[in-house]
Amino acid sequence: MISDNLQRIRKELPSGVKLVAVSKFHPLPALIEAYLEGQRVFGENRPQEFAAKAVQLSQDIEWHFIGHLQTNKLKLVLPYAYMVESVDSVRLLDAIDNWGVLHSKTIRVLLELHLGAEETKHGLSEDEIREILSAAVTPLPDGGQRYRNIRFCGLMGMATNTDDESVVRADFQRISSLMESLSAEFGVDSSPVLSDFRELSIGMSHDWRIAVEYGATIVRIGTDIFGNRQY
Repeated sequence: MISDNLQRIRKELPSGVKLVAVSKFHPLPALIEAYLEGQRVFGENRPQEFAAKAVQLSQDIEWHFIGHLQTNKLKLVLPYAYMVESVDSVRLLDAIDNWGVLHSKTIRVLLELHLGAEETKHGLSEDEIREILSAAVTPLPDGGQRYRNIRFCGLMGMATNTDDESVVRADFQRISSLMESLSAEFGVDSSPVLSDFRELSIGMSHDWRIAVEYGATIVRIGTDIFGNRQY
């Protein structure tokens, strides 16, 4: 089933859009089946589960952390993460940067915009994202930069959990417009610090086709690949 699901999604997915197979709550055999079908990018949202799977599976897997990350859990995630998609506060960003300095590693991140209507969702405001990027591109007095061990790669967001497609489209339009605005405002095409700021991670199993219409470069699909959660 997993192999069939992956083949079907890949046929629909436009070239250039990366598929993150969201494997949270699914056992290793399910991930192995996806791996044998050629899937190499997986997403997890719980630090302990992330670390446990990362050390047991092939080293050529590209691991994305996609959940809320507490600063005291960095040691479980950052040694294995190709990308942290869910940077939702300045405090977390600073902690990731400090960890990177201590461990001589540069961490790829996406800044998570608080996109949906739910108050329980994590994320940064548009103003906070602008302030972060402004700090990133502004040289320090010694000529260095604030986030020495961070590679800013773009934005991430989750649309409102609703069956109203117009609401979902409005959410995706908002983050897509912000991406365009930031690219122009900070001169992404000519900025060494923001040269990788090109990824837009939006869209999950129920709305990824809509997300693609709004410029998604990464989609995070779980249920449509693995079925309902196992535990």
